[in-house]
Amino acid sequence: MTNQPKRALLIVDMINDFAFPHGSLLLQHTTSIIKPILQIKQQFKTDNNPIIYVNDHYNLWQADFQKIIKTCRNEKNTDIIDKISPDKDDFFLIKPKYSAFYGTALNTLLHHLNVTHLTITGIAGNICVLFTANDAYMREYTLSVPQNGLASASPQDNEYALLMMKHVLKADISPYHPN
Repeated sequence: MTNQPKRALLIVDMINDFAFPHGSLLLQHTTSIIKPILQIKQQFKTDNNPIIYVNDHYNLWQADFQKIIKTCRNEKNTDIIDKISPDKDDFFLIKPKYSAFYGTALNTLLHHLNVTHLTITGIAGNICVLFTANDAYMREYTLSVPQNGLASASPQDNEYALLMMKHVLKADISPYHPN
């Protein structure tokens, strides 16, 4: 029997107000990734692998996802937030900048959980997901970034980010399909 690497799912910046330049474009593309992310999340729960949300802090500076949800919720994103919100047993960290590793306890948490492989999902694919994947690669995690689990404001930016993650960071970018 071979040892499978211990896996964790990262869900990056999905609690989002979309109130910034190009936010409405990002929102449009985000709606199509909700179902695949939820399917991936269910598979990770079934396999008893950790699920870690890493999110912008929206100047609250508290890792309280209920407060962040309340701050972010608006008429445009309610459906997304209602579907993608963390469960009580999920981990939730806030980040000060683009990468989920920068200025956070993520690396320490992953070591504590004995994680060696990350599946990264979320938004924006060409910024926060890409920077997170880059930092994970530099920390020697193996990576999966399902192409149907990330969105950017433009399809071209998303495609470029995926190609960078595949060719430079050696990430598996195969789309997620439920078993």
